Amino acid sequence: MALPGVYRPQADTLLLAEALAQEELGPCTDTLEIGTGTGALALHAAGRGARVTAVDISWPAVLTARLNALRRRLPLRVMHGDFAARTAGRRFDLVVANPPYVPAPGARLPSHGPERSWDAGPDGRGVVDRICTSAPALLRPGGVLLMVHSALCGAERTLDRLTAVGIAAEVTVRASVPWGPVLRSRRSWLEQQGLAAAAEEWEELVIIRAEFR
Repeated sequence: MALPGVYRPQADTLLLAEALAQEELGPCTDTLEIGTGTGALALHAAGRGARVTAVDISWPAVLTARLNALRRRLPLRVMHGDFAARTAGRRFDLVVANPPYVPAPGARLPSHGPERSWDAGPDGRGVVDRICTSAPALLRPGGVLLMVHSALCGAERTLDRLTAVGIAAEVTVRASVPWGPVLRSRRSWLEQQGLAAAAEEWEELVIIRAEFR
């Protein structure tokens, strides 16, 4: 279930779930999900026995994830607020993130509304870069970050950012999906910014797997 305005699982969520299924999880695996939405990925990890903390800046998302955890009778700690602030001083074995990554006009990230789930500034990296910078403080030695985002905001830039903070990273999955309504609605702007070719209809999604060694 999802309360109004909460991002529902889509192609990027499913792709990340497939990557998550390849990771070893158990009762000793401390896991963090950044931007949990409905809690689908957090509950997937909890269902495999991991100890899971989920964070979201949207109160409807927090309430949705809590309700879904109750419905599935799975233990899940869901917190409201900024992921870095709410997890300060804690480290995790696994961090999962499906952050906002759609390029959008305007330098500021939206402060309310469903757009908070996808709009991420002119280059789509408003949240992706923060996760890269925060990763060393979030991960234990040997810990893994799994993050999905669009190739529109630059997979190589993400790899470079993670490498710069001492984390070995690679693209493990690439998948093409049809443009959704958000991208279609700003086609002209994306073309003007050089982020999309004329008549482009497919978006490449990537899974970044990064390990803190």
